[in-house]
Amino acid sequence: MPENINNLLDNLLFYLERFTWWSVVDVALIALIFFLIFMLFRGTQAMVLLRGALLLIALVAFLTLRNVLPAFSWLIEITLPSLLIVTLVIFAPEIRSALDRLGRTLSGITIDRASENTDQTIEAIVYTSARLSSRKHGALIVMRRRDVLNEYIQTGVQLNAEVTPELLLQIFYPNTPLHDGAVIIADSKIVAASCVLPLSASGVLTESPERQMGLRHRAGLGITEVSDAVAIIISEETGSITIVNSGRMIRRIDSKRLGKNLEAYFKSPTSGGLSSSLNKLIRRKESTESRDE
Repeated sequence: MPENINNLLDNLLFYLERFTWWSVVDVALIALIFFLIFMLFRGTQAMVLLRGALLLIALVAFLTLRNVLPAFSWLIEITLPSLLIVTLVIFAPEIRSALDRLGRTLSGITIDRASENTDQTIEAIVYTSARLSSRKHGALIVMRRRDVLNEYIQTGVQLNAEVTPELLLQIFYPNTPLHDGAVIIADSKIVAASCVLPLSASGVLTESPERQMGLRHRAGLGITEVSDAVAIIISEETGSITIVNSGRMIRRIDSKRLGKNLEAYFKSPTSGGLSSSLNKLIRRKESTESRDE
C-alpha cells in the first residue's frame, strides 16, 4: 500500500514539473468542450444518457488503467470502435442540431427571411390569435425565419395563400379538414396547412404539473428545437396563447405581448407603426366581440 502511494505521488510530481501555460490552455479547452456538450444536451432526454455514458467511461478507464483485469481491457480495446459508432447513432439528433447551429454561427447569417409584408402578417396573426383564444379554438402557427422547413411543408396541404385573419380562422375552425395540424407561414404566405411537426423529446412538458399541454404544445416545442422557427400555440382547453422560440416557451401572453415578441423576433423596421396597428386591431377585436354578444 505505501508503495502505491509513493508511485502516485511520483507520477503527480512528474506531471506538475512539466505543467506549463500551454497545459492550462489545454485543460481550459477540454473544460470548454465538456461545458458546451452539457449546454447542448441540457433539458433533453439525452442528458440522462450522457450522464450514464460518462459514468461508464470513467469506470471503464479506471479498470483498464489499473491493469488488474487483462481480459476486460482486451475486450474494451476490441469493442471501442463499435462503441463510438453506437454513441454517434444514439446522439445523432443532438449532434445534427449542434452542427446546424455551429454552421449558422460560422457563416455569419444575419438576414432573416422577412419580406416587406412582415408587419401585415404579424398583425393578421395577432388578431387571429386573439379571436381563437376568446373562442377556445386550438391552433398551431409556425413562422419560418432562416431555416428551410420543406420536409414539414410537404406533409401538409399546399396553399400558398395570403395571410389573412379570415383564412386562418377558417382553417382552425373545429372539425374542418385542415384544423388538425400546423399552419406554416413563410415569406408572408400561408405555405401549407395541416402539417405534421416533430414532437419534442425534452422533458419540459412532462415535468410540468399542469396537464393542459398536449401534442399541440409538444409539436410547437419540437419544431423550434430543430429549427429557428417561431411557433404560436392556442390552447383548445384554456384558450391561452403560448409563443415558442429556440425550445423556450412563454405562456399565457396577451395580444399586445404576442405582437411585441413577434416584432422582436422578426426585427420589423417599422415597429412604431406596427404597435399602433396592433392597438387598432385589438380595439377592433373588442368591438367585434361586443357586437357578437
